[in-house]
Parts: sequence; structure tokens; C-alpha cells
Amino acid sequence: MAVFNASALEQKWQKIWAENESFKTENYINKPKYYVLEMFPYPSGRIHMGHVRNYALGDVVARYKKAKGFNVLHPMGWDAFGLPAENAAIERGVHPGSWTIENIAAMRSQLQSMGLSYDWSRELATCSPDYFQHEQKMFLEFFSKGIAYRKESWVNWDPVENTVLANEQVVDGKGWRSGADVERRQLYGWFLKITDYADELLQAIEKLDRWPDRVRVMQHNWIGKSQGASLHFKLVGEDDKTIEVFTTRPDTLHGASFIAISPQHPLAAQLAQDKPEIAGFIAECAQTGTSEAAIETAEKKGFNTGLSVEHPLIEGRTLQVYIANFVLMDYGTGAIFGCPAHDQRDLDFALKYKCEVLPVIQPNDETLTSEITDTAYTGPGTLINSGSWNGLDIEAGKKAAIKACEEKGCGTAKTTFRLRDWGVSRQRYWGCPIPIIHCPSCGVVPVPDSDLPVCLPEDVDFSTPGNPLERHPSWADTTCPKCGTAARRETDTFDTFFESSWYFLRFTDPGSERGFSTRAAQYWMPVDQYIGGVEHAVLHLLYSRFFMRALSDVDYLELDEPFAGLMTQGMVCHQSFKDETGQWLFPEEVEKDGQEWKHRETGKPVQAGRVEKMSKSKRNVVDPEQIIATYGADTARLFMLSDSPPERDLEWTESGVEGAWRFMQKIHRLATQSDTSGLSLDIAGFKEQQGPGASLITAVHKAIADISADIERFAFNRCVAHFHVLVSAITALKEETAENAALKSYALRHLAILLSPFSPHLAEEIWQQVSGEGLVCDAAWPEADENWLVSDKIEIAVQVNGKVRAKLMLAADIDKSEAEKAALQDEAIIRYLDGKAPKRVIVVPGRIINVVC
Repeated sequence: MAVFNASALEQKWQKIWAENESFKTENYINKPKYYVLEMFPYPSGRIHMGHVRNYALGDVVARYKKAKGFNVLHPMGWDAFGLPAENAAIERGVHPGSWTIENIAAMRSQLQSMGLSYDWSRELATCSPDYFQHEQKMFLEFFSKGIAYRKESWVNWDPVENTVLANEQVVDGKGWRSGADVERRQLYGWFLKITDYADELLQAIEKLDRWPDRVRVMQHNWIGKSQGASLHFKLVGEDDKTIEVFTTRPDTLHGASFIAISPQHPLAAQLAQDKPEIAGFIAECAQTGTSEAAIETAEKKGFNTGLSVEHPLIEGRTLQVYIANFVLMDYGTGAIFGCPAHDQRDLDFALKYKCEVLPVIQPNDETLTSEITDTAYTGPGTLINSGSWNGLDIEAGKKAAIKACEEKGCGTAKTTFRLRDWGVSRQRYWGCPIPIIHCPSCGVVPVPDSDLPVCLPEDVDFSTPGNPLERHPSWADTTCPKCGTAARRETDTFDTFFESSWYFLRFTDPGSERGFSTRAAQYWMPVDQYIGGVEHAVLHLLYSRFFMRALSDVDYLELDEPFAGLMTQGMVCHQSFKDETGQWLFPEEVEKDGQEWKHRETGKPVQAGRVEKMSKSKRNVVDPEQIIATYGADTARLFMLSDSPPERDLEWTESGVEGAWRFMQKIHRLATQSDTSGLSLDIAGFKEQQGPGASLITAVHKAIADISADIERFAFNRCVAHFHVLVSAITALKEETAENAALKSYALRHLAILLSPFSPHLAEEIWQQVSGEGLVCDAAWPEADENWLVSDKIEIAVQVNGKVRAKLMLAADIDKSEAEKAALQDEAIIRYLDGKAPKRVIVVPGRIINVVC
């Protein structure tokens, strides 16, 4: 019997795959196409367990579809620009480029050790001029079409990273990477007109039926379409001046008690010129968080401008005008009318500044009154205190209000969106240069195509905070392509989401001189299965959807959606530990002592914390390299796929990975101990038998049917349970006869193919043991024979504490005691019991066995 040396076995098969170019993809061959893609990583230098899970999920899909006869594209690349490299350059005194290239080499080697079926010939790095020259050209096409433009605007400024952030990159008022409180600043920058596509992006969400519902809801809410009215409030004493307000609740117009404008509103800026106290208030507001969540939870502050406006519909009624810190300039018009009785934010403000509170909605619930104290009423009802609108419901009231305003010429119906144009300018070095020249005479001038790519200078100085390109002695100096006079390059670089918004297109044709060919894009796109974290639900996924439409509008392709299917995987979690001083400990530093934990070296007690997402700060991380070196990639992959459905968080446990390791060893022993001479088997001859041979053939075809179905619905954890059932069925064939050898060979050949997407190295070894033709990664996926799926045995799921951990094939009429015995003898159940005796076992005949411990 051969020793199961996982490391040697895996290196052997990885070398053979590379020599045979087993996963190199050809365009346009006579097979149906299937494009599977995991979100490409930032080259930090080391893979983590989240990477292992993400890429193992994609590899199952890619290998399965290849076996099913598809022409599979499964590429890998690197999201290589960004601030982490720039920060590393500052900290280590190295160049961001060399740091990035070294990290790419290290991570490529780590990923290759996992046995992933990537077509490495299509590898790309977004920091390469060969890549970013094409996006520079795309930007110029956008600029020519009017999709890209430059303007001065109020932006989100991260004072730690010294750069602008898009609205989507501000999380709870803080920078998404630095965690610093975001400030408001007014800067010139470059924008893409994603708002022109807002309605189309919103409507198309309904067609993304292979996306998770929560991602679709997040995109829907971020785009935020609102139906309402645009109203004009005339400034008292200024006949020709008005304040425009957008509202989604024109039905509450009779309850208006004040006007509030944003600190960035043009009127506020005008007033600040003559009143230092207003300028001071505006400066104070600029220091606060910028997200809607931060503004909603912050103390409501206002400044009475001394101005007032006329109510548009009520003769003689005026409203005070305030500057308020909770009004966003980039939503609606940057001005609101406050109806305190029916908006909690407005009520908090009104109570603080002693504004009138007039209820105009009578609740439908008879147990409620229209009286307002410190809680606004925001539910359904009928209009009161609203003149001729009294008695109308809210929707009818909205229509009546809009009609009245249109008749009086002070308002009109309007649709607006929460989505703002995408600011793509970043004030940093390590990014793609924006290909624009600023000429004193000609203004903004595109860099000629013949001068692309615009590359970064190598000699940069990071000793001073801010953008090194801005202070470089010569890089920005150039001549105007139009008039030939001295001019200056744009020193902003692109937001890195610019690169990730089209990289999937480059993979379709990485040698194209245009970035990608229309033919290749039409052949491969959309991506059939995209896999990555839900944290990208708004940012990357929304920008990519926009980019496809924008590229179509400048004649690069004729497609709208980039990703037909989306799978968002859960986090990889681990228990956290602290020593007596409160310092975090790595998992390898602790060990269990009975029911308690202690320090492995000192023996001192250790405090066990929660099971939570792996993070370096809490040291509850496991090194994938160490796991692969100890157990092998096949074991790591199998455990990652076995414990939970892909969309749920997975808890990494030592006992779990050891259980997967024992299962790998069992399969290896089974293959190397078996007589594999019986390569042909007439299974029809067993159909009328009731012996172990027929049971094994039934188990094989049941496994084919179940594993195929569960891969299709991404229930990979269920697939692993099916493997346990099949391996147990093969192991049960004890007698060493020629017939049994043929039966085992038959079962192992099918096991090898079924196992190949999950633990591909061991699958190749089994395939070789049973003299399979060629490589198992090239073998066709088997079809289940329906005639063998009818059996007097049924599949019974076994749960441990309510979670399915195994599936057993048991006689339909088995009694409860025998069913309980079979469950407690199953290897998977033994592993999850971890030496503990069950408190009780509940057997529901023909349905389920639940082990409670």
C-alpha cells in the first residue's frame, strides 16, 4: 500500500497539468461556452483563508463544467494599483511597483499550490501599461462622448489617505480603508455620468434572477429612485429669487414650518461671504461625517439665516430659512422644506429651534391621535389641516399637491435618484494616470492616442504627505498637443474601481490591441458565474454594470450586463483567544485542557472569545500555506467546501480539517489497496440481484445524480456528504473476488471523476490506479442511469445539533435502533461528536436522524 504523501502527490499532478496545458482555453471552439470568474485579488503578498474558500468554490464550478462538455474560461489576474502599495512604499522605503510585482509572484505560487484550474496564459496585472493603456483610451472615448467630465464639487476627503472617496467608499462617515472621519472639501475632479444610466441600471436589476436577493436589494436602494415634486419657494423681498426644493412628500406641504439648505448650497456660500458666523458654521459642518447614516444619527444643528420664503400655496404665510447640517447637497437640490409632524429628523430640528409643528396626517389606526409630542408620525392616514385636500389618502394627496403647484406655476412633478455621478479622481501616485493635459490657452486637452500609455515616473518622493505626482520636478511638465505651448499633465490618477470595472473583458482576449475584441467579448460575455464577497455589492458590481453600458455607447461591444450569475460566499471564521494580560493570541499558541484553554508554552489559562471573521488584528487567523504543507491542498479544499453552504460563514476548526484529512487518507487507502484489473463491468447483469454488488452500483448512480444536482445549485457541502456515502458503500464490499474487484474498479472510476472538482490531485491518483484513460480532469462527467436510482433503500440525513453532517443509505423499513446505530458509526458523525457521548438520538423513520450533544 502506497503512503499518502499529499505534498508529493499534489506537486506531481500540478506539474503534469502544467506540461499538458490542461486548462488553457481556446476561443470559438465548437462547444458551448462557460465563463467562471472569482473576483481577482489585491496582491498583498499572502493568500488568506478567504481566498482559499473563494477560489475553491470557483474551481469546483470550472472543473465540473469542463467535464460536462463546456469550453470553460477560468482566468486569474491582479487588482494591482491602490493605496496599500503606496503605504508600503512609505513604510518600507521601496517602490510600489517592485513591492507589487514581488507580491504577485509570491501569491501566484501560493495559488498554484492549491491546484486551481486557471488558464495562466491569460494572467493580467492592472498596474501593467499593457493593461491600463486601454482604459486610458476608454476614458478618452468617454470624454469625447460626454460620459466623462471635469467639475469643481464638494467631495469626500479622507484626511489620512489624503485622497477623495466616492460616496460608496464612505462607510458610517468614515473612509472605507482608513477608518478616518471623512471631511467635505471643494475640489476639481473627473466624473463619469453613471446617473445618465440610473433608470436603466435600476430596471435591469429585475432581470438578474441568478443574483442573490440581498445584493439586488442593495443595488436597488443605492440607486434610490424617488418620485416627487420640485417646488419653488420665493424669497421674501427678492421677487426674482427662489429656493428650489425636491420632496417625495408634497402632500405634507400644508405642514411645512421651515426651509433648510445644505451648508454647501450656493445661497449658504453667498451668505458666508458677508457673515463670518455663517462661514464658521459651514466650516464646522464640513468636519462631520458625510454618509446618510452618520448625518441621520448626528445631533441636528442649524443656523438661522434671517431670510424667509413665501409658502407657495398659503397666502401670507412665510417660512424661516436655516442652514442645516443634515441636508445633503448631492441629493435632490440641497434644500428641503421641514414638515416636523411627519419626519423624525425634521421634528428633532423643529423642537430644538422652536419651529411650528402642525400635523397634517390623521393616522388610520383609531387608537392613535394626530397629536405630535417627540415622535413624528410616518405611517398611513388621511390628510387634515390641508384645506381642500382634507380627507384624501397620502397618494391622492401627493397628486393633488402636484396639480395645485403646477396650476400656480410654483412646482412640477419630478423623479430623482439617490445615485450620484462617479468621481474617479484620486490624489495619489500608485494608480493609472488620467490622460489629460491642462493648457493655459486651450483648456482641457486629451492626450493623443499616439502618446498612450501615459506612464508613471519611477523617481518619486514619498517623504511628504500628499500626491507625489503633484510635486514631481518634471513629470507633469509637457506641451499642449493643440498649440504647442507649455502645459501641465493631470496629476490625479484613477480610482482603482476603474480597473476592476472591465478586467473581465480583458480576459476574453488578452492579446487584443484594443483591450479586447468585440468578437471575443460577444463570444464569452456575460460571465456565467461570478464569485466574490458581498462587500462589493454596491461598489464594484454597480460600476461594472455601468461600464458595460458606457463601453457599448462608445462602440466597444453590444452588451449591457457583465455577470449573469453571482455567488457571494460567506466569511471564514475562527475562535479568538486572549491571554491573562488581554493580548490576542494565535490559534497555534493555545491548546484545549479538558473544557478549558491554556497557553501551549506557558500553560497559563487562556480566555476563549467569540467565533468571528478571521482578522490579523485579533490574530484568529490560520495560515493557508501551513495548512497546505501539513494536510495538503485537497484536504483544505474539501474542508472549505464541506462545512457550510457557500453563502454562509464557515468556522475553521482543527478537528474539522483533521476529519477531512482522515477522509482523504481513507480514499487513498481504498484506491491503492484495491485490485483494479476489472476495467469492464456489465452492470445490467446485477440488476436482478439483491446483493452487495447491486447495492454498490445503486450507490454509484445515486452519487452521480445527487452530486450533479447539488453542484448545479452550489450545495457543495451536501456533495461532500454524498462522497461519504459512496466511499462507505465501496468499503462495504469486503470479499476479494474477481467480480468484486471489477465492481470496485467501476465505483472508483466514477468516484475519481466525481471527486475531481473538489480534491483534484487525489482524483487524478485514483484515476491512474484504475487505469483511466488520459487525465481525469479531461474525463467526461458520468450520467446517472435512472434504472439504478430505484431502490429499497432510502437516503436519510443525519444532523448533529440541527445541522446536516452526513447522509446514509438505509433500508426503507429499518428499525429505529438500527438506524441510530448506523448514524453513530458513521465517520462524519464520529468526527463532529469529537469524543462526546450524545445526549439523545431522535430518529424520524424514513426522514431524518437528529443527534443531540
